[in-house]
Amino acid sequence: MEVQIQDNLLKILDNIKKIEQKNNRKEGSVKLCAVSKFHPAESVIEALKGGQTLFGENRVQEACSKFEYINQVVEDKKLAKPNLHIIGVLQSNKVKKAVEIANCIQSVDRIELLLEIEKRCTVIDKNIDVFLELHTAEDSKAGFADETSLIKACEEAALLKFPHIRISGLMTMAPFTEDLSAIIKSFSTLRKLKERLNIDFPNLPITELSMGMSGDYESAIAEGSTMVRIGTAIFGNR
Repeated sequence: MEVQIQDNLLKILDNIKKIEQKNNRKEGSVKLCAVSKFHPAESVIEALKGGQTLFGENRVQEACSKFEYINQVVEDKKLAKPNLHIIGVLQSNKVKKAVEIANCIQSVDRIELLLEIEKRCTVIDKNIDVFLELHTAEDSKAGFADETSLIKACEEAALLKFPHIRISGLMTMAPFTEDLSAIIKSFSTLRKLKERLNIDFPNLPITELSMGMSGDYESAIAEGSTMVRIGTAIFGNR
């Protein structure tokens, strides 16, 4: 398992580098988020041994039990501490735990969730990064339903209503289709929205575009992605 996961990581990172060059992107401008959901803690530890530190988990309960153990192991073995992002749909009753264990929540899809995150961060005096997720694919119901509602969340943040929250990125999932034009449209929509928000809300540090997964990350990088979320190509099938 160790060799396979680390070899897979090297292949993905090398491929990202080639895609950056192909699209005249600066080397290192695209981060790799290794999606470890449904994979055991041991697989994450092997990836950490290979130098990967950024991981994405969908389910808070699974992430809690897995990464509490992983954090103990890395301390004992003097490995780098993992940087954990929650990337799945987040229910309000899971926010308390999510805030405690995560460095970033990528799947914020409503203002009410921002309010709950702020409330929980205030209690433990923690600052946290979040990405706002935009719904751009008909076969996915995740994310803000439209740009207007997402922009409203940015307006609230610009008024400093969430002092413990840094809105540092946007996220989306492309449609599950072989229609490349539909996939590219999804990514291009998010890129254009980021460009608009950077102009309208210069005090918000929206620098990240989390888009692209195992099957479509080349198109995502071509459209400006700064973070790709890849699981299967690293850890294998779940």
